[in-house]
Amino acid sequence: MPETSGPRDRRDDRPERGGYKKFFPPKKKFCRFCQRNVKFIDYKSADILKKYIPDRGKISPRRVTGTCSFHQRKLAEAIKRARHLALLPYVES
Repeated sequence: MPETSGPRDRRDDRPERGGYKKFFPPKKKFCRFCQRNVKFIDYKSADILKKYIPDRGKISPRRVTGTCSFHQRKLAEAIKRARHLALLPYVES
């Protein structure tokens, strides 16, 4: 019978004790608009809206930004209005 019968039996390839990568849970996401008690997201404030649009020009989803559903809907509406008035680009060129 061979000394190692499969990949799980080989102990030479393992890092030394403590050499494993530690798992850190992701940081808790929160709605910045709820934290600042914002009721209305203005479409004219393009500098705030640019933070929620990556370089490809799409609207970032809730799971990435951490905004709540109420403010995500208001944010998407404000971004679309700003695009219509040419305050924000549709696509980054």
